[in-house]
This record gives sequence, C-alpha cells and structure tokens, in this order.
Amino acid sequence: MVFACSDSRCCPSVTLGLQPGEAFTVRNIAAMVPPYDKNKYTGIGSAIEYAVCALKVEVLTVIGHSRCGGIKALLSLQDGAPDTFHFVEDWVRIGFLAKKKVQSQHPTVPFDDQCSLLEKEAVNVSLLNLLTYPWVKEGVANGSLKLVGARYDFVNGVFDTWEK
Repeated sequence: MVFACSDSRCCPSVTLGLQPGEAFTVRNIAAMVPPYDKNKYTGIGSAIEYAVCALKVEVLTVIGHSRCGGIKALLSLQDGAPDTFHFVEDWVRIGFLAKKKVQSQHPTVPFDDQCSLLEKEAVNVSLLNLLTYPWVKEGVANGSLKLVGARYDFVNGVFDTWEK
C-alpha cells in the first residue's frame, strides 16, 4: 500500500515503476495519514483496513516529496489565524507534531530548508499514526507488516527510504 501526495509532479506509479494492480494507493494533500478515529477520516481508515485485512498487503509506504504545497501550508500556519480554506488547514494539521519538531530543532534555518526537513518529519508522523490502527499495530508486532517512509526529491532526482 502506498500513501502519496495528490501533487501530479510525483505520481507513485511512475516514481516506483509500478504496473496497474501492483499497489493499493491513497493520494491526498501532503500524503498525510491521520491517526485512527472511527468517526473522522473514515475514508483513509477504510482504505487501510481493506488493504491490510482483505488484501493482506505486506508493506505500507508513505512517500513525501520536495516542494510540497501541503507541507508549505502546514509550516505557514499561524496560531490563532483564521483558516483560508474549508478543509486544507485542518487536514495538514495532522502533521502538527512534525512542524513543532522541525521548528524547535531548527529555529534559525530558512523557511524553504525547514520545508525540506518537514517533508521527511511529516512522513514519520504518518508512520506513527499508522501504528494507531489496531490491525497495523498487530501486523507490525507479528512481523507480517512493514512500515516504510520515503521522500522523493524530484528536483534533484533523489529517492530516500527508511523503515520505522
């Protein structure tokens, strides 16, 4: 299963060289995976449940990417400021802990460089959020499921991966 951004510059099938039917794919703003919540984000939760429980996927991969507009929106959020959109700000707040980590560990780094750091940290938050889904946690614990993070730098042609 692959979680990827909706950005057309980084199509996971092209990036990973996948043929139709090789990966169950979810695309959304900034490739965010929200934490388990039976009443909220049910579209994502149902996709994860189906992939793990029915399709028996063995790897869940979350791919962030360079120059991500969703990540830029997350880093640009000002505490207490009104939202500009109906959904976008609330969605990217899923990565709030990643934003706080980058800002606290790299306070003097320029904004664009903070965005690059946040692209990876937001993936890590999504990987941790995957572990809040009971069937994912169980699969990782018994070794039938692996979590992989990735960041595709399409500007420099670099694709980095790591396991969680």
